[in-house]
Amino acid sequence: MKIAANLSLLFTERPLIERIVAAAAAGFDGVEIQFPFEVPALRLKEALEAAGLPLHLINVPAGDLMSGGPGLAGVPGLRAEFAVALQEALTYAAMVRPSYVNVLPGRLAEGVTRDDALHTLADNLRLAADEFLLLGIRVVVEAINPLDMPGFLINTPEQLAELLDTLNHPNLAAQLDLYHMARQGLDLPTAIATLAGRIGHVQFADCPGRGAPGSGEIDFSAALRALAQAGYTGWLGAEYKPDAQGTAASLAWLPRWRTALAG
Repeated sequence: MKIAANLSLLFTERPLIERIVAAAAAGFDGVEIQFPFEVPALRLKEALEAAGLPLHLINVPAGDLMSGGPGLAGVPGLRAEFAVALQEALTYAAMVRPSYVNVLPGRLAEGVTRDDALHTLADNLRLAADEFLLLGIRVVVEAINPLDMPGFLINTPEQLAELLDTLNHPNLAAQLDLYHMARQGLDLPTAIATLAGRIGHVQFADCPGRGAPGSGEIDFSAALRALAQAGYTGWLGAEYKPDAQGTAASLAWLPRWRTALAG
């Protein structure tokens, strides 16, 4: 397993392009960026190549999701808007070549039944998985806890597994965020076992607080063992919020993890 810095949360005291250099200097194996579209794709590509770091993951644009709205992927009346967002992500990804692209399910929109939202989400995920397959890029979809994001359509590993079973698409996998599982009080080894064989990407932050490993109560050693037992050999995305001292001061965990994963 390799470790990626999520540049949407880490090194944010710097402009996005400079965060790539900071991540390389800190010893990360690669990077992920939630929504990189503010930076021209060619410029991002050149910066990644100069730093010698791969881009592991980006998200498809999610409309108003991050500002409290329902987003795009699960709203029946916004299928056309999702298609536009998907095309933007396809064009961008064709240049920067992430390994994975994440489609956020979004919140249940007002006046929409859960069944209709899930049906729309399934159709949009199938479309995204088909389109990104042509680029050789895998699509992931994640569960997010309903405490931090009330109304989110997919919360638990069981719901995520059911969605993947319904679609049964070879280019679609789970993005498992350990923080979002722990935030709901779920047992991490059990969550990992539920999705074993279907995990495309893993993200992490400690809980409570969504800080760096060691700032909360998660037993990351047990979680990493469970991932290894589940046959997961992919990337681990550090998607946490550093404290007021900044990202560099939060990285005491990184050399320990690198040593443990190398062993």
